[in-house]
Amino acid sequence: MLTVQDVAKWFLGKESMTHKKLQKLCYYGQAWSCALYNGRPLFYAEIQAWVHGPVIPELYVKYVDYKWLPIEQLHDETISLSEQEEDVLNAVYDTYGPLTGDQLERLTRSELPWQEARGDLEPWVASRTPIELSTMERFYKEYYENTQND
Repeated sequence: MLTVQDVAKWFLGKESMTHKKLQKLCYYGQAWSCALYNGRPLFYAEIQAWVHGPVIPELYVKYVDYKWLPIEQLHDETISLSEQEEDVLNAVYDTYGPLTGDQLERLTRSELPWQEARGDLEPWVASRTPIELSTMERFYKEYYENTQND
């Protein structure tokens, strides 16, 4: 199984990006892996419902010093992936990669997994509530099935 650091390195091998964008791409990698592969996570690391959308604290600690500045693109990073992992990461990057960190923040905050974890909290109130893998699996699986019927 991959670590969240492996997933981050994979995305950073594609382009330079902000910490916020990296967080959201890793979140979507986890969400879509759970949805498409019957609850199978891409990595084991908690994702929490922070003010600016889903955040993986382990990843936050590593890249916090970049603040709003882009993290450099990584070259010559080789991550060993299964076919399923590669398929998920490629699909996530193709779908969400063109968006900015701010656009990804707005998108994740508009979706049920983040909203459910936040509950009745006001949007500006800090929270460390985990986003449940089962909620991510259910929401994105349903989204996928609905879009396949169009």
